[in-house]
Amino acid sequence: MDTVDNATHLLTVWQGDTRHVLRVPHGANLRRILLDAGLSPYTALTQRANCGGRGLCATCGVRIAAGAPEPRHWHDALAARWGYPRLSCQVMITHDLTVRLVADKWLWGGREDGNRDE
Repeated sequence: MDTVDNATHLLTVWQGDTRHVLRVPHGANLRRILLDAGLSPYTALTQRANCGGRGLCATCGVRIAAGAPEPRHWHDALAARWGYPRLSCQVMITHDLTVRLVADKWLWGGREDGNRDE
């Protein structure tokens, strides 16, 4: 179901071992959808201290497991390039998408092993 005809897409969110599947409107903001569904991309420390979705603080990072869109924002592009969690506030849902909330982060989350320069 990767068509725009229905104007909705499936968003699969992994929170630990729990899978949540949401139907979301085309062009919806990932951070806003997560918060509205009670699936916060934030940590206990950043739940209240964040930039409010402006792409400045990098605290709303999630791992995109499938369907990763091209980054549109410079900060999100750097996160994607270096293997850090992607900024959910800068991801617009334009097709089916699978994300994993980052449970082991204090603020931003670490890099994935495959993205380190040797």
